[in-house]
Amino acid sequence: MAIYLTKEKVGEIFETYGGAPTNTGSVEGQIALFTFRIQSLADHLKSNKKDHSCRRTLLTLVGKRRRLLQYVMRKDIAAYRSLIEKLGIRK
Repeated sequence: MAIYLTKEKVGEIFETYGGAPTNTGSVEGQIALFTFRIQSLADHLKSNKKDHSCRRTLLTLVGKRRRLLQYVMRKDIAAYRSLIEKLGIRK
């Protein structure tokens, strides 16, 4: 199952976390986008348990997000802590 995001939704996510809607290279914005996609894929998998290609995509996104979060943690621990609190991850 493909998750199609509108340009407006992607711009909104990057504006909230990355500073500007066109700043798609910001690490914080990419982490927020991955988090949104992970949540939607997890919801899909709750009702479609045998969708293995979706599960593989979900695991790939989780790994990418984990690596980016480690990068942010190495560079700026305060930004890392505020980001995970805003996104509601790492409970």
